[in-house]
Amino acid sequence: MRPVDPARAPAPVWDIATPARPCRIPGIGMAGFHALAPVDLDVVPYPAVTLALDLGDPPFAVDDAAGHRTRGSVVVGLAPGRVRGHGSAITCLQLRLAPPVAHRILGASSELGGAVVGLDTLWGREAARTEERLRAAASWDERFAIAEAALVRRYPDGRPVDPEVAFAWKQLTIHRGTVRIERIAAEVGWSRKRLWSRFQAQTGLGPKHAARLVRFDDAAHRLAAGHSAARVAADTGFTDQSHLHRDIRTFTGTTPTALAAAPWLTVDPTAWPGTRPAADRP
Repeated sequence: MRPVDPARAPAPVWDIATPARPCRIPGIGMAGFHALAPVDLDVVPYPAVTLALDLGDPPFAVDDAAGHRTRGSVVVGLAPGRVRGHGSAITCLQLRLAPPVAHRILGASSELGGAVVGLDTLWGREAARTEERLRAAASWDERFAIAEAALVRRYPDGRPVDPEVAFAWKQLTIHRGTVRIERIAAEVGWSRKRLWSRFQAQTGLGPKHAARLVRFDDAAHRLAAGHSAARVAADTGFTDQSHLHRDIRTFTGTTPTALAAAPWLTVDPTAWPGTRPAADRP
């Protein structure tokens, strides 16, 4: 387990553990969370499919944008609208899966869009067996190893996304959502319509919506790092500050000022070290 730098640690609602090495499957990140106080907060959308394995008692609960509540281990798809997580004694192993990897490992496509579903819906009995092993583990290092082994077992049998879709997702992330979809379609030799259809079928989002999510994430982390909304809008490809405000309102229902102070963002530098470019770190 990688030690946490106290100088970069977030507010003490969470005790956070991270693996000492990257996952053997590229495109997957892991972090362990234990709540030091009751939790009730909005989840900030992130350009990855989130898998939260519940190890606490009582189980935590996740409310989706429609008000439907799911208890226990969940899969939160891309851009799910306003999602709120809460519980009195949360311990969970959280995984972030890039959509091409999630499609293969979770055996899902449309569910990777705006849905919040129980892990057992996708994995059946294997979800309960994996939870049992994780709960019985003596350390976070052992839990990380168990989770990685479960993913590695599923990976070879999963159906991969089209190489063109994987390339499109990589381009969106490299360019932080500012690349034109027509340019990507031309590079892979597909029509814009075909790329749109295949991308949405295999990731759960259309490429334009996915690009907005990636750009929003870039902006959200810059705001959390202390940059002004005007500077963030200029640096991340928004037309103006009003455009930034509208996208933040769409994804979170809040304002740039409120998003900058979102508790969920404060844990990112500790839980997911190295995921932000050095120039963006405070």
